[in-house]
Amino acid sequence: MKTPLTIKVIEYMDEMHRVEELQRQVWQEPDMDIVPAHLLNSAVHNGGLVLGAYAEEILVGFVFGFAGFYSTPDGPRLKHYSSMLGVRGEWQGQGIGFALKRAQWQMVRHQGIDRITWTYDPLLSRNAWLNITRLGAVCNTYHRDFYGEMHDTLNQGLPTDRFDVDWWVNSHRVNRRLSRRRRNDLTLTHYLAGGSQMVNPAEMDERGVPHPSSFTGLPPGKEQSILLVEIPADFQAVKSADIHLAMKWRLHTRNLFEDLFRVGYLVTDFVQSTNLPVRSYYVLIHGESTL
Repeated sequence: MKTPLTIKVIEYMDEMHRVEELQRQVWQEPDMDIVPAHLLNSAVHNGGLVLGAYAEEILVGFVFGFAGFYSTPDGPRLKHYSSMLGVRGEWQGQGIGFALKRAQWQMVRHQGIDRITWTYDPLLSRNAWLNITRLGAVCNTYHRDFYGEMHDTLNQGLPTDRFDVDWWVNSHRVNRRLSRRRRNDLTLTHYLAGGSQMVNPAEMDERGVPHPSSFTGLPPGKEQSILLVEIPADFQAVKSADIHLAMKWRLHTRNLFEDLFRVGYLVTDFVQSTNLPVRSYYVLIHGESTL
């Protein structure tokens, strides 16, 4: 029988200390990289938000964010910056991250804010599926080495490049993705049948490990309406097996996404093949998008 899950707002110091400890368990970071309980508490009492996922009173996940600003032609506007989302290892893959983000979406809407942003590693397929496919975030911003050198197990040894995604909480896209009666997602087959261009098909070695292919860029004025950009289906496995190959993927996708964003492409979807070995692709569209 599945354990019932409860999502609730975290407001008190004893709960903040549990969030602090959960950070250590999820990311195995040194204490200097942990957001301390007193700072979480200060944020919550000044427009920030910490939500916890509880299974039988045990904290198994959390999301933390705070208010910020972004620039518009009419001056600065409020947004919510979602700083951290973590789920205890044995509870991952059960929809808890989605449940936390959905609750965050509801709370931020009630604050009258229409935009949530956050960063994530664009080479992590699981995160891409949650953020882009399931939640409906979009992206046209790439940050090189955003956090500098990090020493936790996920980030050690590579530049901390990040996508900076936009989650337009009142958009049709997001409302469709979060609806309990959501329609079926488009698949890789749909995109290929529609004439999408695959710009960097990976080359598989004899072990089935993907290697980045060359990408020389699109000819000026020859932008395609829909592109598919491949990333490893399991980047952490690539990194564990060959850190030099992982670095090649980081630099390859860095240059590719920067070039595509510069000429007006926007990440709007993420799909995977159904046959083995599994292959993963971002979907990018060019020009104006109806969000």
